[in-house]
Amino acid sequence: MALDRPACRKTALDLLARREHSRPELERKLARRAFSGGLIDEILDELEESGALSARRFAESFVSTRAAKGQGPVRIRSELTRRGVNSGVFDDLLHDGTIDWNAIARRARVKRFGAGAPANYAERARQARFLQYRGFDMGQIDAALDIGADSD
Repeated sequence: MALDRPACRKTALDLLARREHSRPELERKLARRAFSGGLIDEILDELEESGALSARRFAESFVSTRAAKGQGPVRIRSELTRRGVNSGVFDDLLHDGTIDWNAIARRARVKRFGAGAPANYAERARQARFLQYRGFDMGQIDAALDIGADSD
């Protein structure tokens, strides 16, 4: 493919126009298109300086999308780390209080298992495992299962 600077920049901007990307994601996608590593680094540095590429904006978009899909902060944190986003960028997003993780956990539980409370311990454990897989911590799982209200 073309190895010139304008083509690399255009390709990066085209990818960013579709959705926000992390820097490592863009690096991989541009490398697959046969652009050289040095050129990719230069272009991505320029895009970060201009604000077209932003780790913070990517993390905000990712967190809101995943929360809307019923995923919890533990899973979201893991996926952002895997995608190469520095934890300093997203830790405050996950814990700033604007997202009600308990409500999201409750909605995920109700969507999967219905509105009724778990009938017995085995069902409660099954629902808790589901919520844990979705990335919720024990406090959020307890709130979703209404364990705090039922126990002493």
